[in-house]
Amino acid sequence: MYRVFEALDELGAIVEEARGVPMTAGCVVPRGDVLELIDDIKDAIPGELDDAQDVLDARDTLLREAKEHSSSMVGTATAEADSMMSHARAEADRLLADAKSQADRMVAEARGHCEHMVAEARGEAGRVSATAKREYEVMTGRAKAEADRLVENGNLSYEKAVQEGIKEQQRLVSQTEIVQTAKAEATRMVDSAHAEADRLRGECDIYVDSKLAEFEDYLNGTLRSVGRGRHQLRTAAGTHDYAQR
Repeated sequence: MYRVFEALDELGAIVEEARGVPMTAGCVVPRGDVLELIDDIKDAIPGELDDAQDVLDARDTLLREAKEHSSSMVGTATAEADSMMSHARAEADRLLADAKSQADRMVAEARGHCEHMVAEARGEAGRVSATAKREYEVMTGRAKAEADRLVENGNLSYEKAVQEGIKEQQRLVSQTEIVQTAKAEATRMVDSAHAEADRLRGECDIYVDSKLAEFEDYLNGTLRSVGRGRHQLRTAAGTHDYAQR
C-alpha cells in the first residue's frame, strides 16, 4: 500500500511540474514516466487489496467469534440467573413453610397450654367449691345437731320444771333462758358457717380470677411473640422482594 501512495505522489508531482499548453488548461507530461508509475500502481494494488481483504476477513471472523462468545456468555448468564432465581424461590418457599410450621406449632402449643391452664383453674375452682360446700354442710349439720340437742335439753328441763311445780318455776325460767341462749348460739354458729362459706367462695373467686389473669398475661405474651414473628417474616419477605427487583 505504501508503494501505491508513493507512486501517486510522484504522478501528482509530474502533473504539477508539467509544462502547460498555451490557451488551454492542459499540460505536456512525459508519457514514459507516467506509464511507468501507472504500471507500478497496477502491480502494487492487487497485493494490497489481498492484504486488505485478509484484514477484512480477519475482522469478520473476529466479529463472528465475538458475537458467538457474547451469545454463549449471555445464554450462560441467563441460565445461571434462572437457576439462582429458582433456587431463591425454592429457598424462600422453604423458609416460608418453616416459618408457617413453627408459627402453627407455637399457636398449637399456646392453645394446648391455655386449655391445660383453664382445665386446671376449673378443677381447682371445683375442688375449692366442693371443699367449701362440704365444710358448710358439716358446720351447718353440727350447728343443727347442737341446736337440736340444746332444744331437747331445754324441753326436758321444761317438763321437769312443770312437774316439780311452782317452786321450780324460777329454775324453769332459767332453763328457758338457757334454751334461748342455745338458740342464739346456734343461730350465731349458722351465721358464722354462712359467713365462712361466703369467705371461701370469695377466696375461690379471687384465686380463679388470679389464675385467669396469669393466663391472660401469658396469652398476651404469646400474641406479642406471634406478632413479632409475623413482622420479621414480612420484613424478610420485603427484603427478598426488593433484592429480586
